[in-house]
Amino acid sequence: MSIYSAAQLSALTRLFSATVFREMAKKGRSGLFRRLLGQTDLIERVGPCATVGDTFDSAFNILKIAGHRDEYIYRAAISQKVLMGTHSLRTASMLNEFRVGSCKADLVILNGTATVYEIKSERDSLARLVNQVENYKRVFAKVNVIASESHIDGVLNTIPDDVGVMCLSKRYRITSVREAADRPERICPVTVFESLRMAEGISILRAMGVAVPEVPNTRKHTAMRDLFAMLDPIAVHAEMVRTLKRTRDLAPLGGFVDRLPKSLLAAALSVSVPRSDHSRLIDATATPLRVAMTWS
Repeated sequence: MSIYSAAQLSALTRLFSATVFREMAKKGRSGLFRRLLGQTDLIERVGPCATVGDTFDSAFNILKIAGHRDEYIYRAAISQKVLMGTHSLRTASMLNEFRVGSCKADLVILNGTATVYEIKSERDSLARLVNQVENYKRVFAKVNVIASESHIDGVLNTIPDDVGVMCLSKRYRITSVREAADRPERICPVTVFESLRMAEGISILRAMGVAVPEVPNTRKHTAMRDLFAMLDPIAVHAEMVRTLKRTRDLAPLGGFVDRLPKSLLAAALSVSVPRSDHSRLIDATATPLRVAMTWS
């Protein structure tokens, strides 16, 4: 196995950044991709007939080795093995970097319930975990922490028994160490409201038969917050799941992700690019590597 320097691992990680993804979608090429490639040994690794997509897959295979893994690898594992493995884009939706209280949830999957996944990669500390978990319980019925093997004991010793613990093994398999309890009754309707877009909050009130207050926009947030404070947590959670599955629907991306390298699935589901740019991005990943080495 090759030994990679910190600089090389950083370049490999940055290949999967939103900047590279958006640049390829907008221009059909990426000068940053070409420059990062020059900081790695990928050109020798993949051979002369490789495409840009083959190169992404090769970079991903290096990064998914235990010890090299960053947050993107964990996002990819959940996207591939939970969202697309257990569910599908037709039956479930996924939220990235969803604001919850003073925290941002790494990843949320909505199917019949709302399940949040907090990622603790080899590169992460557990210092903020207790606070993160307490915030997530106020919005999501199920809370999971997914961590590397080296973190599992620390996670189990840090968080309450109702929080699920999952392990991403050295072989890139997800195993369940402890199942998460499904507890919609503990959520806080006000925290849910504060996490949503205004239109989503209005939709939830209407679905629950609550009249939306006719007040000036400057007072609407406070008025709606007061209404959410009086609602039943279980009913709010169920309506939040239904609403977010509709407003954050990923089903239209189905054909798009099927035509991209598997290693870019997590990027395609989390980085928003206009639909008119999809074909340009697909073509960019099919570009022969020798042509991509001329990109500027």
